[in-house]
Amino acid sequence: MLGGFIRAQRQMANLSLRQLSELAKVSNPYLSQVERGLHEPSMRVLKSIGEALNLSAETLFEQAGLISPAESPDDGATERAIRADRRLTEAQRHALLGVYQSYVRDTET
Repeated sequence: MLGGFIRAQRQMANLSLRQLSELAKVSNPYLSQVERGLHEPSMRVLKSIGEALNLSAETLFEQAGLISPAESPDDGATERAIRADRRLTEAQRHALLGVYQSYVRDTET
């Protein structure tokens, strides 16, 4: 699950595996194995990947099961932020919302 999340974030950032590995300062083969769920990265590697993807370390730590999610998240905050981001085209906002909502549905079941 963590690897799939990292892959999705990398793809949404429009980065190749090689580009992310350079930004995160981890080897390309290792990052590929992390994305495929073959390796569990250390906290240091997770932090580095998070920084490269402009994600908080806490987000990746939650995905890795290292910390518990926030007690009462604002369920609508992410969707509001996506809709409000004028750097994205309408098509990009629609696609991103679709992906986000599908992930949320998957975790609710």
